[in-house]
Amino acid sequence: MLYRNFRPRRGGGEIDLVCRHRDTLVFVEVKTRSGVAYGRPADAVDAEKQELVRRGARAWQRLLKDPEVRCRCDIVEVVTEPGKEPVCRVITNAFSPPD
Repeated sequence: MLYRNFRPRRGGGEIDLVCRHRDTLVFVEVKTRSGVAYGRPADAVDAEKQELVRRGARAWQRLLKDPEVRCRCDIVEVVTEPGKEPVCRVITNAFSPPD
């Protein structure tokens, strides 16, 4: 993990986690729910939320010396239910990264 809760100075974007996986920069949206009765946590990452992550990713890329670095956008789902261990699931390449 490189950074948590990245918010660009100019606003307009947000990234929960910025990570590196080998030679790939990974922008991660984390969603937690207390059950799946109303859908999986990843269902809450709609087009608007994806665009916010992309904006944040573009801002992060502008800070790099090599803005052409390979990147992807993942979602981490966390489901907590009373009396059970939390369940985490990583959805790799959950949506398209910024252009």
